Amino acid sequence: MERGLIVGIIVEAIITGILTGGVYALMASGLTLVFGVMDIINVGQGALVILGAYLSFFLEQKLHIDLFVGLLITMPVMFGLGLLIEWLFIRPIKRDRTMLSILVTFGVALIIEGFLNIIFSADNVKLQAWYITASFPIGGFYLSYIYVFGFLLAVLLLGGLYFLLYRTKFGYGLRASMQNRIAAELIGVDVERVSMITFGIGVALAAAGGMAFGATNAFNAGSAYDLISRLLAIIIFGGMGSLRGALIASVGMLVVEDVTSVVWSPVWASTVFFILLVIILLVRPQGLFGQVEGRKQ
Repeated sequence: MERGLIVGIIVEAIITGILTGGVYALMASGLTLVFGVMDIINVGQGALVILGAYLSFFLEQKLHIDLFVGLLITMPVMFGLGLLIEWLFIRPIKRDRTMLSILVTFGVALIIEGFLNIIFSADNVKLQAWYITASFPIGGFYLSYIYVFGFLLAVLLLGGLYFLLYRTKFGYGLRASMQNRIAAELIGVDVERVSMITFGIGVALAAAGGMAFGATNAFNAGSAYDLISRLLAIIIFGGMGSLRGALIASVGMLVVEDVTSVVWSPVWASTVFFILLVIILLVRPQGLFGQVEGRKQ
């Protein structure tokens, strides 16, 4: 194989990895945000992402609503579902929140998976739109519009999340809760309200990530298991509770996978990332941007 062709394939893999990594950052941001504020490991995030993908599928197939326009419906609906889940299942957990949350949110994931299997069956589906199959030339290869649109969606929503966190009163309360729940309550922050809204935001982001994921991957209700393993690896790699870490780890993970896939073998794509994850955690157990000491409760 000619050297120029090899370089072109690697460049294509890097660009695709960066664009796809933005979508994974969108899905992982809700997961790490919820952990940072609530000490909740939401292993149901993968199922919520797939639920968001199915909602987009329903709107596109039954009501002929464009996938991106449909987010104006699915994100508020999923936000409301997040508030309900937090109120019914998360808020009653008063002790050992981190450990018990794994069991509780796993139960929520099973409930969601069961309903999805009943309603949509176990067959693989994929979202449809003109920009999923259409592509445009860039350099010596063609890039699908959906990867660019998905990345821009991630940039828009993550930018909005950054504005919410650092430019609003609610964001100040949220960041105070991430650092020290007790101190936040003492200065007048309604930590329970902040926690509920934070969980709702995390689930709403899952809806957006689910649409982008479903547009680039065939999926069914069982796809949540592989997805949550990747999302958990991302937030552990980046540092639990760190949005910056989730973004960098997402992009890094997808670039490594895509380059490994084209240079070596698709079979080793995911394995190489997890090997790097283990090596990094041996050197820095808290992840790239995680705190050595946990925050005060």
